[in-house]
Amino acid sequence: MSVPAVNIVECWLFRVTTAGRLEVLLMRRSAGRIFPGLWQPVTGRPEAGETAPGAALREVQEETGLGWEHLEAFYTLDQVVQLYNLARNGISHLVLFAARVRPDAEIAISHEHDDLRWVEPDEAVREAIWPAYRESLARIERLVGEPGWARWFELDQEGRRAAG
Repeated sequence: MSVPAVNIVECWLFRVTTAGRLEVLLMRRSAGRIFPGLWQPVTGRPEAGETAPGAALREVQEETGLGWEHLEAFYTLDQVVQLYNLARNGISHLVLFAARVRPDAEIAISHEHDDLRWVEPDEAVREAIWPAYRESLARIERLVGEPGWARWFELDQEGRRAAG
């Protein structure tokens, strides 16, 4: 039996402010793209031969200018979503990740987005269009609130589980 290919990766960026508040990054899709005006996390497609975690980290770099040195932790959300893709008349398979960003990291968004904002999870949930976004945000809140639990989902730079 063949394993379905990963068509899309998403990576939620979040930070804990110096005041201890959890914030997640939302970026608005630029005009002229599919779903213009949609607020979303980092999203992209793996390149040939690329792993899903590798694709997520590359997309973070391309869409925000943030590299590994700007991250405090990188996680798998152990969340896979299937969506109907009208253009292909098939199913797209998404794998979701999250990265904890250093509070002082500065974002430089790419042409793919025309605005960004750091928001608390409640506001992100209100902006969340896709049902999977709500689940992702709940998992991120648990990552922050339960460090003992979070360690099982942390990945190293190569995409391997750090807790091994």
